[in-house]
Amino acid sequence: MGAGISAGFATETLLSSSSSSLNDVPESCVSSIFMHLDPPEICKLALLNKTFRGASSADFLWETKLPSNYKYLVKKVLNESPQKLTKKEIYARLSQPNRFDNATKEIWLDKRSGKVCMSISAKSMKITGIDDRRYWNQIATEESRFHSVAYLQQTWWCEAIGELEFEFPQGTYSLFFRLQLGKASKRFGRRICNLEQVHGWDVKPVRFQLSTSNGQKAVSECCLYDPGNWVLYHVGDFAVENDQTSTKIKFSMMQIDCTHTKGGLCIDSVLIYPSEFKERLKKRVHTIS
Repeated sequence: MGAGISAGFATETLLSSSSSSLNDVPESCVSSIFMHLDPPEICKLALLNKTFRGASSADFLWETKLPSNYKYLVKKVLNESPQKLTKKEIYARLSQPNRFDNATKEIWLDKRSGKVCMSISAKSMKITGIDDRRYWNQIATEESRFHSVAYLQQTWWCEAIGELEFEFPQGTYSLFFRLQLGKASKRFGRRICNLEQVHGWDVKPVRFQLSTSNGQKAVSECCLYDPGNWVLYHVGDFAVENDQTSTKIKFSMMQIDCTHTKGGLCIDSVLIYPSEFKERLKKRVHTIS
């Protein structure tokens, strides 16, 4: 609340100066006021005049907007030297989706907060039977960041396991599986979802697990639901206290009860978001009790 008031006051202060001359305001003063605004607001005000445009490019301003581990991100994700880019360039480039690890992972900064978000493709996971076309197929789709999903036709044993080692900024993060029951496609420009092969997911729950190298664990279970729609299943949260150390994360989903078959499932990705984003995502998230 206080930050919102400060940002609003700072914006009003700048705009009220227009009665005299905005060009008379020193760049350093404008940059200091910009520090109270979020990046989209700064970019809008930069369009007002030359002084504001210059003030909006100050390195000390954008360094306050970048995550604490931005140098690691530049090297790991952009394959660049942090010294060769301005802080504004770094923020702009990291705010765009960037692929790494053979394009199986994607990372970006939330444009308003500068928080790190990540998506991990199903292609980077170990999925039991994935190479057997009797059970699984890779399906091209525009509904995935990675333009394809793993589609399960039918199996007795469903298991998908993934691993990640990454230097996250300090904070608490939430991990989700993005899943859909049914195979979506388009007909005459309209989205349709074939549910013919969907079965077995209401018999026994799917077990989701998360563990980290420093001993954090989360286990949850639920039956998959809402056929025809993508759902984010919240697996659990983990905390990062030291942004100078890599965090190793293992995650999995499994339904290995062989008393019944199951099928018609699309596995798209695993998402990692700052935990405070759960409210923003709540319409797409299923919280597992």
